[in-house]
Amino acid sequence: MKKLAYLTIIMALSCLTVNSQTEKKEMKPALVVIDVQNAFLPYMSKTDQEMAIEMMNWAIGAFRKFDLPVIRVYHQSDEWGVKPGAPEFEFAPSVQIAETDPKIIKTYPSSFTKTDLDKLLKEKGINTLFLCGLSSTGCVLATYFDAGSHDYKAFMLKDAMIGPKESYTDAVEDMFSAIDLETAGYMLDITR
Repeated sequence: MKKLAYLTIIMALSCLTVNSQTEKKEMKPALVVIDVQNAFLPYMSKTDQEMAIEMMNWAIGAFRKFDLPVIRVYHQSDEWGVKPGAPEFEFAPSVQIAETDPKIIKTYPSSFTKTDLDKLLKEKGINTLFLCGLSSTGCVLATYFDAGSHDYKAFMLKDAMIGPKESYTDAVEDMFSAIDLETAGYMLDITR
């Protein structure tokens, strides 16, 4: 067991080895707010909702302060009867998105699958994503995983996600090192 732990540490350190010829990459971030729609909120943990929406709004405000993109993602589902134009399709009124924020409509858990998200991000020169919304165990997590396969660095925002159970969201935040909003704010500030 000790040998396995030692090998794991060595492998992790080798991934961190910096090549002296590697060019410094500038962070160009966007906030992706996922599926905070009227149809899905009732199925999410009630204890998470108030704080998570407050934290999402803080993140939206921070991105606006630094004139960075806020992208809103909607899930369309014939099975759930969630279609554009229906009240259930819309984001909760307490989420401070704007009509001018780019809008992506998806039908799969990942915000990348069969959408124009990748194209939109590339057009804007984005290379880093900050993710919030719901569900922490579904669509946010699927988007997080797909971001890497599309060459984006992704961060989940701690306390700005909602899942079906508070303990599930806590587990996702722990497993995938979600960053708190203070850290996110610092990261955004140093990019300016």
